[in-house]
Amino acid sequence: MRLVLSIVGNAVALGATTIVSGITFTGTWLQLALAGAIFGLLNFFVRPLAMILSLPALILTLGLFYFVLNALLLWGFSNLLPGYSVVGFWAAFKGSLVLMVVNWLLSALFGRGKRAR
Repeated sequence: MRLVLSIVGNAVALGATTIVSGITFTGTWLQLALAGAIFGLLNFFVRPLAMILSLPALILTLGLFYFVLNALLLWGFSNLLPGYSVVGFWAAFKGSLVLMVVNWLLSALFGRGKRAR
């Protein structure tokens, strides 16, 4: 069930990024769900490696490079997502901010609550 919620959350977040000029999605809801699944899998495997490789930049910028890293990952992944297109770094940067906010909101609303001990 958690996997399905993750895919739906990524699909909703990717759909929300289309409010940014330079990011478009042309396709069906099924393609958006497939794009959400692909994006989730790529984030699961690639993000930790990218974080380790960019650790010096993250330390030097006190974590601000994380926003640039997210933008680069979104921009790079857009070539692998069916029907999803990101034109330019700044569109990817703004889209990654929207993606982070939507994911944060969805996890705050539907995320796992703290268990009582």
